[in-house]
Amino acid sequence: MSAESTGEGITVGIDLGTSNSVVAVVQGGKPVVLADEEGIAVQPSVVAFGHANSAIVGHRARQQMVYAPENTVYSAKRLIGRRYASDEVERMKRMVSWGIAEGPHGDARVRVQGKVYAVPEVSARVLAHMKEIAERATGQKVSGAVITVPAYFNDQQRQATRDAASIAGLKALRIINEPTAAALAYGFGTEKRQHIAVYDLGGGTFDMTVLRMEPGVFEVLSTAGDTFLGGDDFDTLIAEWLRAQVEKQHEIDLSENVTAKTKLRDAAERAKVALSALPAVEVRVPNLARDKQGRAVSLHLRLDRSQALHLVMPLIQRSFLVVDDALSQAGLATAQIDAVLLVGGMTRFPPVAEAVGRYFSKEPVGTINPDEVVAVGAALQADALTRGFDPDATVLLDVTPQTLGVGTVGGFVEPIIPRNTAIPTDAHKIFHTAHDNQTEVRIAVFQGESRMQADNERLGQFVLDGLRPAPRGETRVKVTFAIDADGIVHVSALDQETGRAHEIAIEASSNLTKEEVKQLSFQDLGF
Repeated sequence: MSAESTGEGITVGIDLGTSNSVVAVVQGGKPVVLADEEGIAVQPSVVAFGHANSAIVGHRARQQMVYAPENTVYSAKRLIGRRYASDEVERMKRMVSWGIAEGPHGDARVRVQGKVYAVPEVSARVLAHMKEIAERATGQKVSGAVITVPAYFNDQQRQATRDAASIAGLKALRIINEPTAAALAYGFGTEKRQHIAVYDLGGGTFDMTVLRMEPGVFEVLSTAGDTFLGGDDFDTLIAEWLRAQVEKQHEIDLSENVTAKTKLRDAAERAKVALSALPAVEVRVPNLARDKQGRAVSLHLRLDRSQALHLVMPLIQRSFLVVDDALSQAGLATAQIDAVLLVGGMTRFPPVAEAVGRYFSKEPVGTINPDEVVAVGAALQADALTRGFDPDATVLLDVTPQTLGVGTVGGFVEPIIPRNTAIPTDAHKIFHTAHDNQTEVRIAVFQGESRMQADNERLGQFVLDGLRPAPRGETRVKVTFAIDADGIVHVSALDQETGRAHEIAIEASSNLTKEEVKQLSFQDLGF
């Protein structure tokens, strides 16, 4: 069904970003980025909560951030699919003005006004906002979407994104990787044979993906990433520097002043954006706080691009460790890369683009909009999926970003599917019982690159029971992993002697059960 179709509704592509989100659709055979009633296409991924579960999303919500920081949720995507007891969540607690609580499944959740929300609930409000923009812009009902995620998202994060779509009343036709979507948009209408590197630095995550583009085929060769490196971290470093200047000048401590820190973060982000076009900016924040004598304290200082670069250079350098890894995995040198795509709002910051150009010894492609290109690619994929069989349609071959394995005795992980394996795929290994007279085995599924369980993400587990009591090592269990086109993991175990089997899709890894998602899907999202 194309964008012109009627009936059940049209399908769109949505870039659900950490800082901003964009929706696009294919009309008349060409992708179109859709704007709200004020003509604005890029929408802040911000949800501001009011009374009785009411909420506003987008630009109006972002305006509330400064004067009601505790009720305004931004960067929620950084929490999606994460465990509460993780280093990333601890870092988030220090960076945001809203509350973070532990959910009943050990997941991280958003706490606002004394109420706790699952992160997919918050993301669902952003998706519902984008759905509403698309329906107003096209005059048609939107029923389905292709939604993009960072390439390095694990299974939990992908499942949680799919749950968010369900809660928002959207059928997620496909979850695809942001760099892959960008490459689809870049290659639309071209028949070039080339290797493409996609440097994707967004608000909360960084991905580096290497693709081979042939006529009619987009093949991902490798991907690597850092799910806690993005524009938020750049803003935080600049905001901390601004805070240090104020504290030194006025001899005050703002470390516990939530409102002042939120104002400084907002000022830091605006300064960073301004420095993308100007060599220096005047940073002003009136009535920031009160000094020891109760007098109003304001911020007014000059920040130039070289100072900002000095502050954020460690983050830029950190991104190139990921780039090195992706190229190594692809087996390519920089000289073999024909085109470099810049994706994500942070790539508008000139020092980032300049660093990428120096690394690859070539100017990045300047013909794509880094804020919109991911949504455009998602729309193209949505159109391809709803048109039915088309012999001329582009074939997309993606990879799994992280290694999948099974927990073994001693706290180790035995890999089953290595990272950067083309998907969909499946693989199996034979395991033996570890103890005499063992009648069941517990299959624990892990994702990550370490051989130690403690260093990886535990996706889920299940028990295969009814085994015949036998000496250790005699009973053989075949464990099979399968990854579908969305990157979702399915695991099965088979007792090769009795034929007894158990199979699961790692569905609960989003930290919401099917019942919870269904219940939330019928709630009033409060618009």
